[in-house]
Amino acid sequence: MRVLRRKQLTDRDREEWAVYVQHVSRFPGRVAPEPPPAPEAGVIVVAIASQPVARMVPIKRLPQPPRILAVGDAPSGLDKSSWNRLRTGKLTPQRTLDLHGRTAQRAFHALQVFLAVAQADGLRCVEVITGKGSGETGGVIRREFPLWINLPTLRPLVLAASHPHAANSGSVRLLLRRPR
Repeated sequence: MRVLRRKQLTDRDREEWAVYVQHVSRFPGRVAPEPPPAPEAGVIVVAIASQPVARMVPIKRLPQPPRILAVGDAPSGLDKSSWNRLRTGKLTPQRTLDLHGRTAQRAFHALQVFLAVAQADGLRCVEVITGKGSGETGGVIRREFPLWINLPTLRPLVLAASHPHAANSGSVRLLLRRPR
């Protein structure tokens, strides 16, 4: 048997309840609820089954979240030849998404739909054109793109990301995971 003790409400708890009830709008024809009654002094006894509880249960390992993906860095789990083909631009994209002229919010939603449809269609390599942007820091879409592909909704879809050429930082080629 296990003995459980019920927490006693303090006078302050009862005062706060009274103040709370005054600010709540009631349904028509209903009265304000009474504060919880003071429990009887004592202990509540709860009986637990008499079977022994100690038994071995196999522990399942939780899947590790994918590592953070950086554009241009070789990811783990990808062989060197595939990475070199993607990095050097020899792996041709099967579809392209151009995000020029979109707001950041519309570009993000377009990217989500594009990647989901591309993976559902069984595509392996896609290209996303973010544009170089103006100024030294680049555009908003180009700056936010690495954050977007690392979000929990998109990261499981993408295996690797790289610029197709060192001089072309305005587009990113993505190697998608194969659907299971």
